[in-house]
Amino acid sequence: MSLSKQSLKSKPITKVTFLVPAESGKGAEKVAVVGEFNSWDVNATPLKKQKDGSFKATVELSTGKEYQFRYLIDGTNWINDSEADKYVSSGVSFEENSVVVL
Repeated sequence: MSLSKQSLKSKPITKVTFLVPAESGKGAEKVAVVGEFNSWDVNATPLKKQKDGSFKATVELSTGKEYQFRYLIDGTNWINDSEADKYVSSGVSFEENSVVVL
């Protein structure tokens, strides 16, 4: 997994690209990034499958904030981003959520 960030100079927005590599999404039909920025809606931010088998999406988020998120693979398997800025307790289970800090 990986996160890349690009801050816009003209406004307080950061473009965050979420990437699930082919190895992590092996055999997956669909992958979504689900988090605070989309009200934890599993259908709001699907990642597009790339030619190399990876999944990718770019989201514009407000700079100066932190957002919790996780990836949902094929509607059943939740995974974290191995390159997240940090991790916090989900508050729902014993699992943690990934966090992107902008």
